Amino acid sequence: MALANAATVLWKAAQEGILPDPVLTVSEWSDTHRFLSQRASAEPGQWRTERTPYLKEIMDALSATSPVEKVVFMAGSQVGKTEAGNNWIGYIIDNCPAPTLAVQPTVEMAKRNSKTRIAPLIEESPRLKAKVKDPRSRDSGNSQLAKEFPGGILVLTGSNSASGLRSTPIRFLFLDEIDAYPGDVDGEGDPCGLAEARTRTFSRRKTFWTSTPTIAGRSRIEREFTEGDMRVFELPCPHCGTFQQLVWEQMRWEENKPETVRYKCAHCEEEFEEHHKNKILPAGMWTPQNPEGKWRSYHISSLYSPLGWFSWKECVEKFLEAKKSDEMMRVFQNTVLGMTYSDTGEAPEWEVLYHRREVYPIGTVPKGVVFITCGIDVQKDRLEMEFVGWGKNLESWSLDYVVISGDTAGDEIWELLSRQIETTFSTETDGLRMPIRMVAIDTGYRTQEVYRWVKSRSALSTMAIKGRDTQNTILGLPSPVEMTVRGKKIRSGIKVWPVGVSVAKGELYGWLRRKQPTDSDEPLPFGWCHFPQHPEEFFKQLTAESLVSRIVRGYQKYQWEQTRERNEALDCRVYSRAAAAAVGADRWDADRWAYEAEQAGATLTGEMPNTGKRPTNQIKRKRSSFL
Repeated sequence: MALANAATVLWKAAQEGILPDPVLTVSEWSDTHRFLSQRASAEPGQWRTERTPYLKEIMDALSATSPVEKVVFMAGSQVGKTEAGNNWIGYIIDNCPAPTLAVQPTVEMAKRNSKTRIAPLIEESPRLKAKVKDPRSRDSGNSQLAKEFPGGILVLTGSNSASGLRSTPIRFLFLDEIDAYPGDVDGEGDPCGLAEARTRTFSRRKTFWTSTPTIAGRSRIEREFTEGDMRVFELPCPHCGTFQQLVWEQMRWEENKPETVRYKCAHCEEEFEEHHKNKILPAGMWTPQNPEGKWRSYHISSLYSPLGWFSWKECVEKFLEAKKSDEMMRVFQNTVLGMTYSDTGEAPEWEVLYHRREVYPIGTVPKGVVFITCGIDVQKDRLEMEFVGWGKNLESWSLDYVVISGDTAGDEIWELLSRQIETTFSTETDGLRMPIRMVAIDTGYRTQEVYRWVKSRSALSTMAIKGRDTQNTILGLPSPVEMTVRGKKIRSGIKVWPVGVSVAKGELYGWLRRKQPTDSDEPLPFGWCHFPQHPEEFFKQLTAESLVSRIVRGYQKYQWEQTRERNEALDCRVYSRAAAAAVGADRWDADRWAYEAEQAGATLTGEMPNTGKRPTNQIKRKRSSFL
């Protein structure tokens, strides 16, 4: 009889071991089994996802039933990103046991997190407490940095401990506050890479990366976010119902009265108060801005924080305090807006760029150019345009600058423009002709005439753009083009693409201020700009603006202002840059650049283009969208 009972137990255990992971999602598990402790939460008791509806999709992407392998969450403070990770840990222990690693910036922070977050998570949730033994019992397997449970173990460590990052294989990985991690740990490399390498032996692995961002260009979470599908949480306006992302520039309040804060709808321009979030938060939805991204990535600011957590009034108070110093403003942007901070508004000296000119024929394509774009600025009596060649690492060459004089209200000048755009450029190496791949024309002046001209051309090679002079317009996007979704922005039968000119100008000035390497064998910096023998006026116009801070309606606003009378060369370069972004060049890796160069060479020589397998990050181009 004893043998029969033992066999039954073994058979049952074997069956349980091969059963598939449960259908329950992380949010469902949390709403049923997660209890918040008074020691670790301002709202103790049963977890309710309805309080933070924006976390539901993120948590469910971490569920065993979801095919998503990597989730990235860039956010401001007080939105619940760490609690979402803790819910996932509880779900793993109870429903999907496996080796799991949770990484904090330091070992000391991991110990503190174990005491203040993980221990209460286990103690206050009966199902978890039944599976993780009391740390005071002998051989419990429950220590400060390791929690054993049937079928798995939770290891907690810091990013500053190489030994903690490279020991046993793991299936689940939670990387918290990754922007605080060191660049190198004990000489063994990037801590995120070391930790992620431990998941490779598991085919059904999952990783969760979270952080508030830091400095632009150095932020890990920003890089991971922009390489993903870049989802933003859109809410319906209580007045017009139009879905939109909450952004700082739409906040309004009376001067020095944070308690009067309201939000101005970007569409109907009606204002609503914070209490409306109770109604509109549950109706919100995550919208991907980069559907071809490598993984799931999310961004949200503290403006979405539930009532009672971090109010709009507190946001305004922190902003008013932050105006006192650049460092405080950086903290505000990082922790409240969930944005990286950069100071790129200082224009480079035009004389430096003028004396840096190179000797290559204007109108000729130098070696290294993979494709050509054109940015067009429309004036009353002329059209001005710059033709720019683009290569790997967004290295650029100014190929030509053309001005077509004439009344832009008439038809003749637009016919001349069509002929000019159809011009091909001779390559420096073999004299073959390279066409223009994408044209971007501004619609801010002579709007109807521009629409008619764009409508007469292919949407695959010509885009109508509208500049938006705001710092927050393209939050999180990898390029100065704010790609619209659901085809909202349609004018006269064409799509008009908003371009974040502030970001584009800041990026350009950052590139122009970079120094040329003294060692000829050293590669040029990313985004290096080459110029031929253009006249002085070109460089004066290119550096004709600076980013300045102004107090507008009681709040600080950064805006670009002209320091010289003319700035057409700067505008043309921004539009040409937008065209390159629309082609998809911002997301091309080395393999994709090589592929594009090969395709361009085959097209120029008249050979059949390569029809083999394209790189994995191939950008699909459709008539209605550049993504």
